[in-house]
Amino acid sequence: MDFSNYHIGYGITGSFCTFAQTRKAVIRLKEMGAQITPIFSYQTQTCDTRFGSAKDFVEGICNITESEGIKTIVQAEPIGPNAFLDVMVIAPCTGNTAAKLCAGIVDTPVLMAAKAHMRNGKPLVIAISTNDALGMNFKTIGQLMNMKNIYFVPFGQDNHKSKPTSMIANLDLLPDTIELALKGKQIQPILL
Repeated sequence: MDFSNYHIGYGITGSFCTFAQTRKAVIRLKEMGAQITPIFSYQTQTCDTRFGSAKDFVEGICNITESEGIKTIVQAEPIGPNAFLDVMVIAPCTGNTAAKLCAGIVDTPVLMAAKAHMRNGKPLVIAISTNDALGMNFKTIGQLMNMKNIYFVPFGQDNHKSKPTSMIANLDLLPDTIELALKGKQIQPILL
């Protein structure tokens, strides 16, 4: 796949345990030629966790993408009127972000970017990562699947024994999902 003619908005929300895979996915898209503008949730920018420093993660993504990124709601708003993204990705997309997106709540840079981008009728790709996918977020995921221009990276249970309601997207399938979403098609199968 060659993404050299595409500008991808890459929203990152606080599923900290997936940040290593997220970093690899960003590197892969960059190697495929994509111009990437990272968009960071407030939690991604500020929460140091056992998975690493927020500052180091954000700076690393900005270095890979050669972009300062979008870090505020005000910076994200022009995505709509300027229509400069071909596709937007939210990876990882937490259950909290998915629920707010479904309800039309815009209180983070990632959600503002998604809202602004979607007004242009262009694809939004979601890579779900939530401990409650088969619980509290089950209804939300179903509703988002039925919304126009929203596409899902295939996902499955990541640890059915100790986290039976948890599901996570397979970011190895992100480029294929993006390629099909740009053609208006959902990659199949969605459930792994």
